[in-house]
Amino acid sequence: MSSAPQLDLARYVPALLNFLSNKLSSGASQCYRKHFGIGVVEWRMLSMLAVESGITANRICQVIGLDKSAVSRSLQALEVAGRVRTEVDPADGRRYTVSLTESGVQLYNRVLMVALERERRLLSGLSSAEVDTLINLLGRLNSQVSHVNDYDPENP
Repeated sequence: MSSAPQLDLARYVPALLNFLSNKLSSGASQCYRKHFGIGVVEWRMLSMLAVESGITANRICQVIGLDKSAVSRSLQALEVAGRVRTEVDPADGRRYTVSLTESGVQLYNRVLMVALERERRLLSGLSSAEVDTLINLLGRLNSQVSHVNDYDPENP
């Protein structure tokens, strides 16, 4: 038997987070496509723009953590569908800002009810104190991501 370390997938936090995220994203995408004609990436764009309007695609990438091509494709699809509009940034004519249209706001509000019910169901087995602890821990893990991503095994 090898003396090399073995990966315990039942306790390897990156895998557990990834498995959970993949399953939730897949389920959300199926639900949102069936009922609203959008995928989970488009939903992320709508929800980001509902919170922070008139922002650039780069800002969306920074916050959500998606690559620029996925964000660009989703924004283009949402613009063609009339859900978002792009405008030249008055502060920098080389950039464009993105905002929800009235149709986008209406879609956001409809999907939001489903998203919140999905979240309620996900968290239904936890007490409110456990939910608070989970949110705190996820925030702390999120703040470590750049430190993790800075790791280079050739230059520790």
